Amino acid sequence: MSGERFVVEADRKVVGIAVKDRGGFRFFASDKEYQDLDRILFPRAKMLANKVAQLGRKRGLPAYRRAPWRVQ
Repeated sequence: MSGERFVVEADRKVVGIAVKDRGGFRFFASDKEYQDLDRILFPRAKMLANKVAQLGRKRGLPAYRRAPWRVQ
């Protein structure tokens, strides 16, 4: 595994991180509004981004934005 990871943001607020795992990216929520997605494995980062956006819209929260940097 490469150890690739990135910060996941919603409206410029960090809501968690995604970590490359066998079979995709695992999301770790840091914001209580996104706990429903905590530790879920997504086959692709884009699927994770879509799910974060969908959850935000469902709860009337701001849309997903990925941070322009990677956590090192």
